[in-house]
Formats: sequence, structure tokens, C-alpha cells
Amino acid sequence: MSALLSKDDFRLALEDAIKGREAKNASFSLAWANGELQRHHFARWAENHYHYVGPFADYLGYIYANTPDHATDAKDFLLQNMYEEELSDIRHTDLLIRFAEACGTTRERVVDPRNMNAVTRGLQGWCYAVAMREHFAVATAALVVGLESQVPTIYRKQLPPLLDTYGFTEEEAEFFDLHITSDEVHGERGYQIVLDYADTPELQERCLDLVRAGAEMRFSYTKALYDTYVAPDLEAAAAS
Repeated sequence: MSALLSKDDFRLALEDAIKGREAKNASFSLAWANGELQRHHFARWAENHYHYVGPFADYLGYIYANTPDHATDAKDFLLQNMYEEELSDIRHTDLLIRFAEACGTTRERVVDPRNMNAVTRGLQGWCYAVAMREHFAVATAALVVGLESQVPTIYRKQLPPLLDTYGFTEEEAEFFDLHITSDEVHGERGYQIVLDYADTPELQERCLDLVRAGAEMRFSYTKALYDTYVAPDLEAAAAS
């Protein structure tokens, strides 16, 4: 990129970097929204998802450590996001475990890292690496814009069938309802930080590269859940 994009053009470029890579269109998400999964598939999802989102406050903590003192709005956002993950009314991971237990698995299985698949392990490692090593605006672009900002559109498709098709209660599905609203706010604030602090052509280009990579990582993670846990069940049923 040879010239600095205006904020409006940069915003459009960030949004375009996600298009065509949205996790809501991955096979596991589509099967979920179409009512094609069983409770044990949701259990496997929860056992993996915990190890992706469970350390999210840790990822944000590394970004915070790399954020200069003058970027007070960015530091405030990161602290608030960490607070909501870990210290607000109820920890988000506890809501996830509540859902997991309703699916038939246990807290012990959920927190055991041996129960995540290799693609989930790769996504977690990528998040740690980006948070630790990248410029704070680039890391925010990758993790908040590329990953977290997708959550409302994913869960808006997935929450209704949880209640209406799969028979979960509103309390059991609170994890999803909470993140539709909270991550919409987080995503928008993340965009604003990236627009304000990615203030060179090089930083803008790096942000676009990692938003694109983040979207691809989340899509691959979601597809791998289908390939690992759902497809074998379908193949076994077809063969019987």
C-alpha cells in the first residue's frame, strides 16, 4: 500500500477483508442454524470453544501491555473488555460451561486442553502470537475486528434454533444472547481504535492482512468442528 487510506476507505477495506471468509457460512455454523446437529455435537463445540475464547482476556492483556500510555481510549477499551470477560456479573466462560453441561459434557472435560482438536489449538496459538508480537492497533484489528466483530452475526443465526429447535432454555443459552450485544459494542470500538491508530500505510496494510488471516482462521476452526465431529457421524449413519 503506497498511500494512507482515509478512515472511510480504510473502514470499507477492513470490512471487505472479512467478506467471503465469515464463520457464519462455515459448515458447522450452517448445520447448527439448519437444525441438523445433536447435543453431543454442541458438547464438542463447547469443549473446543472454551480453549479459543477462554484465554481472550489473556490475549487482550498482552495487547494492553503493548499499548502506549497516550492511547488512553485503547487502554480503557481493553481493560473494559477484560473486565467483562472475567469480573462482570458472571464470567463468560462460566456461561459457556453452563451451556456445555446442558449438552451432556462436564466442566472437567471442557477445561481439559486434551479435548480440543488441532485446528482449535492452532487458532489459540495464533491469537497468543498476534497479541504478544504485533503493534497494538494491528493486534486489535486481528482479534477484535477479524474475530470478535463476527460474533453477533454468527449468534443471531444460532440462538433461535437453540431455543426453538434444539430445546435449550434461555438460561442454558445465555452465553449466546450476552455476546450478541456485548460483542457488537466491542467490535465497533475495535474498529474505531484501528481507524485512529493505524496511521501509516504500513500499519493499515498489516491490519488488513491480519483481519483477513483472522477471518480465515475462524472459518477454518468452525469448519474443522464439522469435519471432526459431525461428518463422521453422517458417514456412519449412511453406512448403516
